[in-house]
Amino acid sequence: MEYKIGSEARCAVIGHGSWATALVKQLTLGGQRVGWYVRNEEVLESLRTAGRNPRYLNDTEFDRDHIAPSDDLDAVVRDAEVIILATPSAYLKEFLAPLRTPLHDKFIVSAIKGIVPGDYQTVVEYIHDRYGLSYKQIGLISGPSHAEEVSRGKLSYLTVVCTDEENARMLGKRLMSESLALSYSTDLYGIEYAAILKNIYAISVGMAVGLGYGDNFLAVLIANCARELTRFLEESYPAPRDTQVSAYLGDLLVTCYSTYSRNRRLGLLIGHGCTVRSALNEMTMVAEGYFAADCIRHINFRHRIEMPIAETVYRVLYEGASARRSMKELTTKLI
Repeated sequence: MEYKIGSEARCAVIGHGSWATALVKQLTLGGQRVGWYVRNEEVLESLRTAGRNPRYLNDTEFDRDHIAPSDDLDAVVRDAEVIILATPSAYLKEFLAPLRTPLHDKFIVSAIKGIVPGDYQTVVEYIHDRYGLSYKQIGLISGPSHAEEVSRGKLSYLTVVCTDEENARMLGKRLMSESLALSYSTDLYGIEYAAILKNIYAISVGMAVGLGYGDNFLAVLIANCARELTRFLEESYPAPRDTQVSAYLGDLLVTCYSTYSRNRRLGLLIGHGCTVRSALNEMTMVAEGYFAADCIRHINFRHRIEMPIAETVYRVLYEGASARRSMKELTTKLI
């Protein structure tokens, strides 16, 4: 079915983590009232009484007249036309489990850069299959955009992706602000998979840093990550796309280099000698690359694309391979 986002379409956000919080803040800057599904009682009460999320980005203040936080998922979904998913991918099914309201007349936007564990599907693929929605009524928000910087008004660049660019631009109008530059794309497949793969590659970079490799090697490693990402997209789903632009390469770079990167931190802990389990336990937020490494390997069984970096990360995370030995082996495969 065709789906056109109306100029007055109301938005709601599902999730109460850092990225959900940053997105709600961005949406309210235009003066619109935003529905917000929040499962955590402490966060819900604080948003209602103080206009702050006490767990994530607690220095971000909301005008309470512009947010409608609720723990009633059906009510939040019923009152909006555009539903933005901003939960960790590992918890998406859990967040949506109480939903009884049909989604056939909604536009669903994934702001999640991860794969649904166990289903070996991206969020877009999962929503399409589970809820019977056309890809024409599903979109993405992606790009190099750590929540900490977006929420503080630091200049950031986002790409809004829909199969219909007119819908992407309608979504963009709701996110627009002086500190947020927007671009638009119709490459749902490529940008979603790029956002997933870069998390795996950031783990490899974190491991290299933890193991003591220098900047010269990191430049080579990340350049090879970019080549591997491009190769996966071109061989699995050929389409006109420029993987040198920010939605692909920029997102890869910021996730590999930034101290805000959870995936880089997971790799760093492993490189410093932590076991995978202890490193995961030390993380305060979900590192999407952990789940993505397993899912991408499973998905690649049918494509058989050469992916030595992603394979190295998988073996360290899931097969108990030594990070030091694995990285040393990987150095012989880079150019």
